[in-house]
Order: sequence, then structure tokens, then C-alpha cells
Amino acid sequence: MHYGEIKKCDIANGPGVRVSLFVSGCRNHCPGCFNKETWDFCYGKPFTTETKDHIMELLKPDYIEGFSLLGGEPFEPENQEELVRLLKEIKENYPKKNIWCYTGYTFETLLRNPLQAKLLQYIDVLVDGKFKQELRDESLCFRGSKNQRLIDVQASLQAEEGVTYNY
Repeated sequence: MHYGEIKKCDIANGPGVRVSLFVSGCRNHCPGCFNKETWDFCYGKPFTTETKDHIMELLKPDYIEGFSLLGGEPFEPENQEELVRLLKEIKENYPKKNIWCYTGYTFETLLRNPLQAKLLQYIDVLVDGKFKQELRDESLCFRGSKNQRLIDVQASLQAEEGVTYNY
């Protein structure tokens, strides 16, 4: 797995101050994507043990509310194994910090794929759906287009359908 960027004090991709990881690789290729360079699976740097350790260190301060995972596309098969390990470790070491993830897939589609569903168990809020330029709305909180949803993942897993996260 490769990644394009780690933001250590992100305030745009979830509530509060967050650490954000932008993974590389995306097959969705949404027109108007703000992060086209991360479509390439080899963009940026390789994700290593040192990278993971750096993220874990960045999450230590109490003022960091959580972790956000973006892309590229976190749910691409090439990213799954590494991200499951990373999110599991974050949850084990920082159980009070929330994890947000942005994806072009819908929650319902992810549930049907066992490997992708495995990653969902560690995510608190999923911003789902492809970015659609014709539905772009800059007034929306934490999403770019009107079709995208904020999903309470843990409540949704219990209900086996998407439950809206109310921010």
C-alpha cells in the first residue's frame, strides 16, 4: 500500500482536530475529484511499519479527537489488509478516539464484500458515495456532494442498513 499524505492537525475531514491518512489507489475516478493524484496506486510513499508508528505517535495528544482515512480509495482491495491492521491497532490503543472514513462506495455495497466489511468493524463514521460534481454543495458538513451520506457505522452494522450519523 502507498499513501499520498498524512495530516497531523486536520480540521476539515471530521470533527475536532484529527490525524488524517490519504491512501493511494482509486478506480472510481470521479469527475471533479479534489485528489486526482491519489488515483495512482503507486503515488506517494510506501506505507511501512515506521509510517504506522508515526501515525500512532501523532494520535497520542488528548487534543486529537480522532483519525480520518481518505484517498484515493481506502476500500480498494490493495489497501484492505494494511488498513485493517492499522485501524485495529488504533482502536486498541486509542479506544476513545473516533475513526472516520471517506469512500466512493455505499455502505450497502461494502457490507456485501467480506473483506471490505471487515474494515467497517473499526470505523465509527463512514462518508459514503462517489463525489458527483453536479451535486456539489459547499455548504454540506464533511462531504462534497448531496448524494454522499454520513453513516453511523456501528449502528448500521447492527441494523444491517445505513443509519444516518447526526452531527
